[in-house]
Amino acid sequence: MPLALVTELEVTMPINDDDLIKMYRWMALTRVFDQKVCDLQAQKGIPELQHASIGQEAVGVGACYALRRDDLVLPSLRTRAAFLVKGISPERAMAAMFGKANGAGRGKETSHHMGDPELGVVAGTGVVGGQIPVGVGIALGCKMQKSDRVSMTFFGDGATNRGDFHEGLNLAAVLNVPAIFVCENNQYAMSTPMSHHMLIPRVSDRAASFGMPGVTVDGNDVVAVYEAAQQAIARARAGEGPTLLECVTYRWRGHSERDLMPRYRSEAEVEQWKKMCPIKRLRDRMVSGGAVAAELLDEIDREVEAVVDGAIEFSERSPYPAPEEALNNAYATEVRSHR
Repeated sequence: MPLALVTELEVTMPINDDDLIKMYRWMALTRVFDQKVCDLQAQKGIPELQHASIGQEAVGVGACYALRRDDLVLPSLRTRAAFLVKGISPERAMAAMFGKANGAGRGKETSHHMGDPELGVVAGTGVVGGQIPVGVGIALGCKMQKSDRVSMTFFGDGATNRGDFHEGLNLAAVLNVPAIFVCENNQYAMSTPMSHHMLIPRVSDRAASFGMPGVTVDGNDVVAVYEAAQQAIARARAGEGPTLLECVTYRWRGHSERDLMPRYRSEAEVEQWKKMCPIKRLRDRMVSGGAVAAELLDEIDREVEAVVDGAIEFSERSPYPAPEEALNNAYATEVRSHR
């Protein structure tokens, strides 16, 4: 019997076998989605330049699986899983990559930066780290509304060298807002290795200068990410302020699909990280521990393949936006007085 993709987040702590199966499904869906898009780009091209998250799936899945439906996320360039786990369907996500009218961005924005307010996904921009101060502002809004919602902002290791990061985290700490900052440390800022742009061994070490907790976890272990995110979220909801969570991971492909043969890292390095595949690690953990039969996971693999193939067919049939759509939601239609 086919397994329906879960869109409601029913989180338990401590984690149980049902949660592990759901997280496996989300990671498998994210991997197949990105891989098929890379294949499409190589075969015939698509409007959006793909920046694949292959190898990093555990970060977005583990962190967002710990959120409630009404919490808010600000994904980064490579946080594909965050969109899917928060409820943006594969069809809408794929249509966005095709620049179609029924994509989440209605043809105006890439799938990397699209948003959906009803699902708690905040639209971003192509500015590296630009979402960090916005995430602080959203968390401040949650606090002023006396809500226990939190904001979760994702970014890469390179973004932690920008003023947006330092000013944003400092303000978040000073204002004691319910914010979680998730660094997807994949070792490279485009082509620059972390050792060339930072002299400290861990991004999380920077948290001390802001007076907030800094935690480093294995970003290829979805359970470790989930548990660390749960603790950070619990602190935020309790009014104890922000947390910097560093998830150490690795991207298998280049910075984008224009960067197919990276000369800045060796094949041996890539292959070593592939042995730590987050999906395989979770699969091995569940099967060897007797939590689930391998046949069930094989069924999930077939299911997500069919889901993504359906999303591609949906996107290819979908219409492009009308020219007048370019002006919609670009300018305010009314001016309200704040007096």
